[in-house]
Amino acid sequence: MERLAQLKHWLGTRYPGRQIDLAPASADASFRRYFRVHVEGEPTSFIAMDAPPEKEDTAPFIRIAKLFGDSGAQVPTVLDADTEAGFLLLTDLGDTTYLSALDADSAHALYADALGALICIQKASVPDVLPNYDRERLLAEMQLFPDWYLARHKHITLDDAERKMLDTVFERLLDAHLAEPKVFVHRDFHSRNLMVTEHGAGVLDFQDAVYGPITYDLASLFKDAYIDWDEAFVLDMLARYWEAARQIGLPVHADFAEFHRDFEWMGVQRHLKVLGIFARLCHRDGKAGYLDDMPRVSSYLRKACQRYSELRPLIRILNRSDPVDETVGYTF
Repeated sequence: MERLAQLKHWLGTRYPGRQIDLAPASADASFRRYFRVHVEGEPTSFIAMDAPPEKEDTAPFIRIAKLFGDSGAQVPTVLDADTEAGFLLLTDLGDTTYLSALDADSAHALYADALGALICIQKASVPDVLPNYDRERLLAEMQLFPDWYLARHKHITLDDAERKMLDTVFERLLDAHLAEPKVFVHRDFHSRNLMVTEHGAGVLDFQDAVYGPITYDLASLFKDAYIDWDEAFVLDMLARYWEAARQIGLPVHADFAEFHRDFEWMGVQRHLKVLGIFARLCHRDGKAGYLDDMPRVSSYLRKACQRYSELRPLIRILNRSDPVDETVGYTF
């Protein structure tokens, strides 16, 4: 309540003598909160971000909002900021998320808009502007899987042989990821962070962007923890992206099969990370709602590992943490 009172006071200094109404807009997996702001006499609403400065730094959001906005992607404009207090005032991209709008009829058009925004961001990529998505960072994310998902959530302790096997798979994944062409990476480019607007896809929650593998945001988008699609649809959308990327000069592989393999392996890294993060959000932060989406992520992970012999050792661990019934059938 104290933070909310401080936010109202800050907004009041910008709009003195005018009625200001705040309503919760959303909260994310961090310590940030968002409020929809209606100001007397203003024709549109705004979004206020509350990012407690001892927990969150607003500087990356401000910097990347400009970077991605200049690329042609639709992101919130920062109208005002008090970085010491941790308050931002942003333009409002509405309240219709992709997650709420996606269905069989809308999926092609909405994903085409999302890919258009992603291509804008990727096309603007240059090195040494955003932090590198390097080996240390990628490995630390995968380490969340044994530390939080297996040990804390599933109460599984790996023996020495299993730990060695897991480390070997991690190294194989890292070698593949670090060999990929590099672009700006949003890192959470999925249905909860994309908004349906009159001007195409609006992009939110980009403050953790990095410079890294070109397939990462595609894995976030099409191996989404909150909604899934059949593989034929995903392959079709990936092929559309790949063709467009080649035409405008993005550094995708000339061979679609290699590009698709990179996409699949990048997905494995992300699934390991997401399972760990969801477990941590539950057990450390008391956000148990993320557990509902774990089975979808686990399914993505299992399917990818079954396809590639180098990743199949992971299935042994998955069979301990998430056993599945094997059905044996006969064909005559």
